[in-house]
Amino acid sequence: MSKIATTKHTWTFAPRFRAGSFGWRSEPAITRIKEAVSEIKAVAKKDPIIGAEGAILFLQKLSPALQNIDGSSGAIGTAANRAIEALVPIIEKSPVDHSLRRKWLEKLYQAHADDQVPYIESLADYWGELCASPEIAAEWADRLAGTVETVFRRSKEEFGYFHGTPMAFSALLASGQHERLLVLIDLYSRKFWSYRKWGVHALVALGRKAETIRYAEECRGLNEPSWQIAQACEAILLSSGMADEAYERYAYEANQAGTYLATFRAICKKYPGRTPGSILADLVDRTPGEEGKWFAAAKDAKLYDTALDLARKSPVDHRTLLRAVEDFADSQPGFALNTGLTALHWICAGRAYEATMGEVRAIFDGVMKASEISGCQDSALNAIKKSLSGFPDERLVRGTLANLLG
Repeated sequence: MSKIATTKHTWTFAPRFRAGSFGWRSEPAITRIKEAVSEIKAVAKKDPIIGAEGAILFLQKLSPALQNIDGSSGAIGTAANRAIEALVPIIEKSPVDHSLRRKWLEKLYQAHADDQVPYIESLADYWGELCASPEIAAEWADRLAGTVETVFRRSKEEFGYFHGTPMAFSALLASGQHERLLVLIDLYSRKFWSYRKWGVHALVALGRKAETIRYAEECRGLNEPSWQIAQACEAILLSSGMADEAYERYAYEANQAGTYLATFRAICKKYPGRTPGSILADLVDRTPGEEGKWFAAAKDAKLYDTALDLARKSPVDHRTLLRAVEDFADSQPGFALNTGLTALHWICAGRAYEATMGEVRAIFDGVMKASEISGCQDSALNAIKKSLSGFPDERLVRGTLANLLG
């Protein structure tokens, strides 16, 4: 049963988020944002209504407090978006009656309208969830759709912007008005992904998945986020049981992460029917000249021979190779030995960024340890000497190991 909030609460974060209170530095603001979210979450566990009201107060105060910050690094914007992601479920799930929820939505709508920088722009994408019922979502859809239609019909002649456009789309989707949403989006003169992604959701809800792929692909262009389009199409194909087509068409583009290893892991997780070795081979083929970048992925998959082959084809960060030498000297001495020799080769070739004498010595020590376990110390020393002979002008490795090599 829904409830009505009756208790006032004093929030620790509130006085810290005065207009312009953080100056131009982002670090203190990011810290305060994290503290505020933690405070709201803690209260929401005990009283979800008070927690939701704290979340709304925070979102009202956030943008004015951040208005003078230098946001060029993107860090403060990321922190604000993460806070919104964390707080929307608290507001959405709070058990309140329709009257109070309507008041909450008015406050959030005004805060979003006043958001000039903007820092709470992404709140609009959650409007359907914040409505928390098809009835209220339909009310907002009716309220906003007319303005969106007016702006879209004028888009061929003049530029217009309405901050409530994503809110209208989200509300139409949440209220089940899928056909109306598609008609409204089609009024816009350009196939803009930020708008059409809502049409993708509508088409999926209508069960028109084949049409959805074409609809999404039509958005591809110079300034559109291709990886987001790929993610949407991949998800549709996977949900339709078409894993092979999803893999061939979208797996690489849709799952690119911050590192090559993270990309490899993401694809392996989504496509358990394919072997790690086959996935890795496909990734290597897609990135000619960057074979060494996949060394960590091959190592992670325990494909040690493949990892060595990749590391020999193109440079690998010597610190990555050093960690492998240290981690595998006991359990995989042959792999550690050859990894260390490869690391020394790339350092000698001048392909190691800011390598130090300490790192060279650590690689050498790892090679010697692994060669001792394998019973091939003399061969390892000869291999190092042979590698050095190919770089007569090299100084770092030669100078560090001069005494050790005799």
